[in-house]
Parts: sequence; structure tokens; C-alpha cells
Amino acid sequence: MQNPSDFYHKQLVFFQDKEQKLKTKIRLIGIGRLLVFLFGAGLTYLFFKQTILSFSLAILFIGLFIYLIFEYNKFQKQYKKTIELISLNQWEIEIGQGNFSRCDSGEEFISPDHPFSYDLDLFGKNSFFAYLNRTATQSGKNRLAQALSSNDISNIKEKQESIIELCQKPEWRQDFIATAKLAETGTDEKSVLNWIKNHRAFLNQKYRFLPIAFSAISLVIIALVHFSILPFSLLTLWFFLGLGITMIWVKKIQSFGGHAGKAYSTIAQYEQLIKSIEEESFETILLKTKQTELLKQDVKASKKLLEFSRLLDKFDQRNNLFIGILGNALFLRDILLVYKIELWLNDNKNEVEKWFETLSFFDAQISLGNFAFNHPQYTFPKLISNRFCIDSTQIGHPLINFQKRVENDFKISTEEFFIITGANMAGKSTFLRTIGLSILMANCGLPVCAKKFEYHPIALISSMRTNDSLSKEESYFFSELKRLKLIVDEIKNKTYFIILDEILKGTNSQDKALGSRKFLSRLANSGSTGLIATHDLSLCNLSESAENIQNYYFDAEIIDDELHFDYQMKSGICQNMNASFLLKKMEIV
Repeated sequence: MQNPSDFYHKQLVFFQDKEQKLKTKIRLIGIGRLLVFLFGAGLTYLFFKQTILSFSLAILFIGLFIYLIFEYNKFQKQYKKTIELISLNQWEIEIGQGNFSRCDSGEEFISPDHPFSYDLDLFGKNSFFAYLNRTATQSGKNRLAQALSSNDISNIKEKQESIIELCQKPEWRQDFIATAKLAETGTDEKSVLNWIKNHRAFLNQKYRFLPIAFSAISLVIIALVHFSILPFSLLTLWFFLGLGITMIWVKKIQSFGGHAGKAYSTIAQYEQLIKSIEEESFETILLKTKQTELLKQDVKASKKLLEFSRLLDKFDQRNNLFIGILGNALFLRDILLVYKIELWLNDNKNEVEKWFETLSFFDAQISLGNFAFNHPQYTFPKLISNRFCIDSTQIGHPLINFQKRVENDFKISTEEFFIITGANMAGKSTFLRTIGLSILMANCGLPVCAKKFEYHPIALISSMRTNDSLSKEESYFFSELKRLKLIVDEIKNKTYFIILDEILKGTNSQDKALGSRKFLSRLANSGSTGLIATHDLSLCNLSESAENIQNYYFDAEIIDDELHFDYQMKSGICQNMNASFLLKKMEIV
């Protein structure tokens, strides 16, 4: 089993060494390029009168100079990628040490109305999403958020297999992420897809030969003018004729150019990432099936996108004044490129969305595989079909530092409910979130922070954190009732693992006790399973009349006038509460 910390430190040292070597190469090539220019210019000038020799020297040194430019650019790309890989490994080391404050929090996915994500702190600062997310594209980020919040309990075995395979490809994962980081896109993928799918061609088939014919005539006229067969005035007239023809479509070309320019960076980035997916070897069913989406046709998706990217890049060069004017005046360049791009769009517009969807899938899966790699001590859940809903040992919350984390054994049968009582700060809410997050992770195919975790796949729903709404003129109590109504409606047709934390907080004690007992009795007869944390000890009496309701508690002790917690769940009803002690200790009363 590969130690992730050792791997990241080795990678860091390797790429830091590579960075220094590339720096040296780039510096030497830069010096060499300057020397070639000076030496070539000097020799050409020295032998200027010897035409053949000076021409040969000029060609030789120009060729060498161009070669060095290509080498310089090649090593510059390698250098930039190496810098990204250094940053990536430094980042992983920081996260491994518990610092993930600079990770993308996914705050845009926070939804108090979601069945469980808001209660489990799935999104937001220092959230599980921030800890997990390594996506490199916006669509991949959206896909990962959707996977975490979907409540999908299907194909868990296939999900686990794909995560295990990606877990074993750390170098490929890092290369994918670093490649993506090299080309930041400023345009939303949906906007690009919308343009690709809905663009209506304005240059029809009858104009396809116009730029070719016009360019051929231009070359003939230029040659004849050069040999003084035709007057230069004719070339001037032809020059303005070309500009005039281009002006017929200038507004549509300008609008087209705006969309094409915005799409270019996205297409260029996605082409590299899709090529990376195509060239990797996958064994598991889920990954191979998705990879096949890119290889269905005779030409690979990456090659088609590379062709499209090059066309968009050429078209973007129209903003160069020299290319724009001369190219259109003599070769109708814009018309030719628009026609070629529109032809590409017509042939491939129905496939692009599938390619992008496949890319977002792999981008999201890389984060899941990375998580599994970072936690080799975690356990991949075993699916069971016996009476137990969950059977686990040493289960803990993955976001609590392992040195401080207190783990519990937890076993609950299907259709069973645990009422959990306990003192303030004794660990009830943390335990509820531990179980909820573990179910979520298991449903996604992820390994769980436990020594053993066997479970029957089950969807999750909770009510732990309810807010009032001034904008909707809703009281806290009414918001909570709406949440409980959601749960009641959901369990009519589907079984859930239900997690509740101190329900009916917004009403008086008598109402709360009566309403809570009736509500819990209804849940206990629903066929679902769950946990209910409460300070109301009267609810514990329900276990006397319902065999599927059990009482557990988290305790607190006062030792030497200080509170002590062991954060261990025990069977029974809590007898030690600490509110009065804390009020006195803090000199509030």
C-alpha cells in the first residue's frame, strides 16, 4: 500500500529537480538563440558579396534559429506544467496536514432545502466538498457536486471499482489536473455548447469555391504584376474588390468571431484533457464504457477537437491588422475560415455535448480516486442484505484530525431507530454527521473512515439545522414543520436513513414533547431507519412500547470542577446534563 505522504514528497522533490533542469535548458537555449542570430548575421554580412554562400548561410542559420524557437517553446510548456505539478504536490501535502482552507469550497452548491447536504456541511468553507474536490473544469466540479448530493444508491460496486482503479493511477491523475491548470478558460462551458449546437450557418454551399477561386486569381495577378505584364493599379483594384466582398458579411463575421474567440480557450483545453483520457488504459466497466464514448467514430474525439481548435485559432488571428486586411483583400480569408468552421459545426455539433459530458465524468471521478489514494487506511464498504442496515467498527468523521478523532462502533438494524440523548457538547451532533456522511460516501463508492463498514445501500434524509426566512416571512417553527413534512412525504414511497437533531425546537416544551412522540412513532412504523438526538428524556419512554426503538447516549463527567467528555456512544439514557454547570462556570448565573 503506497503511503500518500511519501508519494507527494517524492513527487515534489522530483519536479523541483526537473524545474531546475528545465530552467537551465531554457536559459541555454535563449543564449544559443541569441548567438545563432548574431553569428548568422555576421557571417552573412561577411560573405555578402558571395551570393550563393551568403544565401546558404542565411538559410542555415534561419533554420537553426527557428528550430531553437520551437525547442524554447517546448521546454517552456514543460516548465509551466512542472510548476503546476510542484504546486499540486505542495497542495496535497498541506491538505494532508489538515490545512484545506484555500480549497474551492463549493459555496454555490449550498442549499438549505436539500434533503441532507446543508445539515452535513457538505458544501462551504472547510466542508467535505472542499476537502475532496480536485476538479479542473467547471462541468467536472458541477458533476462532483451532483454525485455527492444525488442520493443515488445504484451501481455502488461499479462505482467502487472505478474509484479503486483511479486510486492506483496517481501520476495520471496529477498529469490530467496539471494539464487542465495550464489553460484557464474564461467562458462558461454551457455558453460554448449553446453556440455550437444552435449556430445557424450563413455561408451556404454555393460560396464554398469562392475563396479558393479568388485566391488563385490573386496569385496570378500578383505574378503578372511582378513581371510587369499587368499594371499595379489592377492589383490595387482587385485588393479593394476583395475587401468589398468580405464587407458583405462583415456584421455576421464579427458576431461569429466573438463566439469563436470565446470558445477557443475552452476547446483547446478540453482537447488536451480528452486526449489524455483516450490514451489511458482502463479496465473497470464504468471507466471503459465512458472512455468508449470518445472512440465511437473512425476519428478520435481529441483529433476532431484539435482540428476545431486550430480553425478557431486561425480565425482569431484576424485581429492582427496585417493578416486581417491582407488576408481578406487577396484571399477572402474570413469567408474561407467561417465556411470551414461552419462545416465542422454541422458535422460534429451533436457529438460535442457527449464528449464534454464524458470529460466532466472523468474530472469528477479523479477527485474520488484521489480521495481513496489519500486515505489507504479507510475501508471500502461491503454491501449486505441481512437484517442490519449498518454494521461498523471504529467509525469516525473524516474531517476531524486522526490524532483528535474519537471513533465508535455502530450497528443498527433495518427499520430500527436510535434515540440519542446526552449532555451539551458531548458529541451527539458530530456523531449524527459522522453516520450521515459515511452513508453519503458509501453511496458514492468512496471508502469510509472506519475499520469495518457493512451496510445495505439506503438513501439519506435529515433535519438538523433549520433556519427561519425573513424573505419568505416564515418563522423558525414553520420552516421546521415544512422540513418534517418533506420527510413524511418522502417516506411514503421510499425507505430512508433518517437523521434528526432536536426536532420541534421552535415551540414550547409541552407541545414539543407531545408532537415529538407522535412524529417519532410515525417514523418507527414507516419502514425507514434512523437516528434522533434529543435533550427531551421523555422521548426515551418510546422504547418501552416499540421494539424497534433503542436508547443510546453520550455522557459528560465533572472532574476537579472541569467538564470531561469521552465522546463514546453508550447504551441507555443520559443522566448527566451540564447546562447548569456551564452557566455557573462561565459566571452567567
